[in-house]
Amino acid sequence: MTTIAAVPLANPWIELEPLSSAHLDELNAAVSEPDELFRWLSTWQPGPDGGLAGSLDAALAAAARGDAVGWAIRRRADGRVVGSTSYLDIDPGNGRVEVGSTWVGTAWWRTEVNTATKLLVIGHAFETLGLERVALKTDHLNVRSQRAIERLGARREGVLRHHMRRWDGGWRDTVYYSILREEWPGVRTRLEAALADR
Repeated sequence: MTTIAAVPLANPWIELEPLSSAHLDELNAAVSEPDELFRWLSTWQPGPDGGLAGSLDAALAAAARGDAVGWAIRRRADGRVVGSTSYLDIDPGNGRVEVGSTWVGTAWWRTEVNTATKLLVIGHAFETLGLERVALKTDHLNVRSQRAIERLGARREGVLRHHMRRWDGGWRDTVYYSILREEWPGVRTRLEAALADR
């Protein structure tokens, strides 16, 4: 059975570093406009002091239990940590993971960061780990995220109604997408083309 663990990953645009407590200050520094940034995330939420210590502790605890694999996203152009991404719903026996809990500071929206991150984590899942399926999901109200996932070439599968609680206690309907191993070459080409002008 494939072992799925956080290992360093890199391409010309970003480096993914296994998430650790040493990233806290840099992750906090990447946050601006937290209301906009974390509006749709339940896994990353600023604490009463505005920092991410509680969320980072929860992510590291999930990793210790084997429920998640997390990375800090470091932009190579300036060496800054600009966000985080994870594997969730890890099921090597059935050859699947979900790419989720992804956030990028608003200063780096519409840059190379998200595309380059997806190229690395999805490519690692298919090309190195030999998995069959990568899922992505988002809140049904988060149209911006849905469009970004669709630009990747992921296929929309459906909506799970009242699937989970939002951080504010309201119900979230979750839109699911997936990419299968046989679809990855086309998705990879699409991502590489999007990065070619960066």
